[in-house]
Amino acid sequence: MRQNIRFAAIAVVALVWLASSSATLAQRLKIPPHEKIVLNNGLTVLLLEKHGVPIINISGIVKAGALADPPGQEGLASTTAGLLRKGTKSRTAQQFSADIDFIGGSFDAEAGEDFTSLSAEFLVKDQAQGLQLFSDALLHPTFPKAEVDKLLAQSIDEIRSAKDSAQSVMFEYYNAYLYGGKGYGRPSDGDELTLKKIERDAVSRFYETHYAPGNMIIAVAGDFNPVEMKKRIEETFGGWTGKVAPAEKFEAAGAVKGKRLLLVDKPDATQTFFAFGNVGISATDPDRVAIRVVNTVFGSRFTSMLNEALRVESGLTYGATSFFRSWKEPGPFTIFSYTKNETTTQAMDMALEVLRKLHTDGLTTEQLASAKSYIKGQFPPSIETSAQLARLIASNEFYGLDDNEVNQLEARVDAVTPETAKQVIAKHFPRENLVFAMIGKASEIGPAMKKYAEKRDEREISAPGYWPGSK
Repeated sequence: MRQNIRFAAIAVVALVWLASSSATLAQRLKIPPHEKIVLNNGLTVLLLEKHGVPIINISGIVKAGALADPPGQEGLASTTAGLLRKGTKSRTAQQFSADIDFIGGSFDAEAGEDFTSLSAEFLVKDQAQGLQLFSDALLHPTFPKAEVDKLLAQSIDEIRSAKDSAQSVMFEYYNAYLYGGKGYGRPSDGDELTLKKIERDAVSRFYETHYAPGNMIIAVAGDFNPVEMKKRIEETFGGWTGKVAPAEKFEAAGAVKGKRLLLVDKPDATQTFFAFGNVGISATDPDRVAIRVVNTVFGSRFTSMLNEALRVESGLTYGATSFFRSWKEPGPFTIFSYTKNETTTQAMDMALEVLRKLHTDGLTTEQLASAKSYIKGQFPPSIETSAQLARLIASNEFYGLDDNEVNQLEARVDAVTPETAKQVIAKHFPRENLVFAMIGKASEIGPAMKKYAEKRDEREISAPGYWPGSK
């Protein structure tokens, strides 16, 4: 799940500058105008004009990600995405790369938890070639066996190498343990065991099952003529056929009751990495804006309560943070940090104490005002480009979010009061029911872990997979 902190976690805000009736300018968050079209084959197309820079960006969503992986073949959606540009009916992998490089463009594809994302960028003058290359990879991949075998081997090597760095795999272990190896607890990139079970035929079946126009969103943003772009889109994708894929069904995980702890033994570790929390919220949770405001104070910025305590005041770590992953179903809420072996319990106790104080003290009007200003200042620059806007409107369409997600953001942020914050803290920042995952030297830190949870599991980091049930 190394790409968890990406597509679905992008803030749904946009910036436009509106002239006020006076000489001054008022700053307001508002999503730029965009158009939605559904082709006869079921393909959803979103068009957003953004002039000023001669670039066009495409953001595509296939409504199937890691959750669609068959049991035991985790990593299949990710492998399929990675192979789209590795050979088509008209181009080899080398030819595709050469053609996209020739126009100075780019094409990428990767699978996350809920969906697979595709992206492309090219200059306005190269839009015909850019669209053709994007459609070639999307509509005509051939999945050459040699490329399949090569990518799977590379992926397995990368996972093994990643385990040399505890921080690189911390959240794979935490999410797997939190969700019991099911749902969002399955590794979207697969692991050493599951990737070995994937063959070319499985990749081809996944593509044929899920890559269909009725299961696809394509957002185009940039400097284009809308009439001409509609025509190009219809000509390029209007003839695409395929059955609508079946809806993915899985039982959403509820919050874990009680406390449990996973210790991943890394015998050469000089530091302990730890994460704890519980199942959090979905992308459409009604408290999502208030949660963002509260978490800004608690753990999501450098001057947060967690970072101030664990880094600035005590010097126990170089960083401490907390975050919510908001997906189609409730994603994880996580408090994360790391410290030297000998200060492991001190750092964990301090993080728990900061969480306790959040519950007992709540947040002041001044703390909330600072968080609100921070949010309003940080969000707009993150979605100013056509690439960012294309991702924004595509993900909004996928999650069923309307323009008010952007247009009313400032008002919703301003509406958070100390009383609202108190309610959100009690509901969404668990204190008693906690799941812990740690990577460290078990011989040094293991005995002290008994204080955090009665139920404990332990595994070697060298063992394949990420959760105790891996086999």
